[in-house]
Amino acid sequence: MAAAFRKAAKSRQREHRERSQPGFRKHLGLLEKKKDYKLRADDYRKKQEYLRALRKKALEKNPDEFYYKMTRVKLQDGVHIIKETKEEVTPEQLKLMRTQDVKYIEMKRVAEAKKIERLKSELHLLDFQGKQPNKHVFFFDTKKEVEQFDLATHLRTAPELVDRAFNRPTIETLQKEKVKGVTQQTLLKRIAKERQKQYNCLTQRIDREKKLFVIAQKIQTRKDLLDKTQKVKVKKETVNSPAIYKFQSRRKR
Repeated sequence: MAAAFRKAAKSRQREHRERSQPGFRKHLGLLEKKKDYKLRADDYRKKQEYLRALRKKALEKNPDEFYYKMTRVKLQDGVHIIKETKEEVTPEQLKLMRTQDVKYIEMKRVAEAKKIERLKSELHLLDFQGKQPNKHVFFFDTKKEVEQFDLATHLRTAPELVDRAFNRPTIETLQKEKVKGVTQQTLLKRIAKERQKQYNCLTQRIDREKKLFVIAQKIQTRKDLLDKTQKVKVKKETVNSPAIYKFQSRRKR
């Protein structure tokens, strides 16, 4: 039963591909249908016409004629290779520019800026690594005072607290009041670790906000280039800044 079914399927497939023909000429091979012959003949004629046009173009070409494409093409091993202009855009920036809009990028940048402001208000940037260190200048009248200068004595604080930029109580305050807050070393280390983690998060958000600002500028520049006004490129595009164009001034009607 299965063999008969396979035989019937093969015969139907063969009838679909072959044209009916007398039995005495089956030994000559496949007799294709007319529509298959027309498709094959049209494809052959199309290729021949294309080759004929290329030969004519090569024969009529003027070797001394200049084409603007020559400035971007070089001959390598007998093959013309077009030099592609390299854009100063990172893959992340290119992906965002193709999929997102200026308004969306600006919305994300504003959200990042608000988060940065909130983190800055919480951390106060007292021991932020990127912050410029403060300078405290002391003035003296004689060299003897400079030689005898002691920073802890001058600030009236304990020598262990001299390196602190904040929370540096005087000796009188330490004698009058008790130490407030966490005093255990393990808890202090944990708090310092959490604070450093927040500072790292702040640094990453600042960097992300700058990148979003650059991406928004590049998208806006590409939109401005769609204008047909005559323009001149003043500065090339870089990873950290968009290209700068000078447009022809036009009086609005």
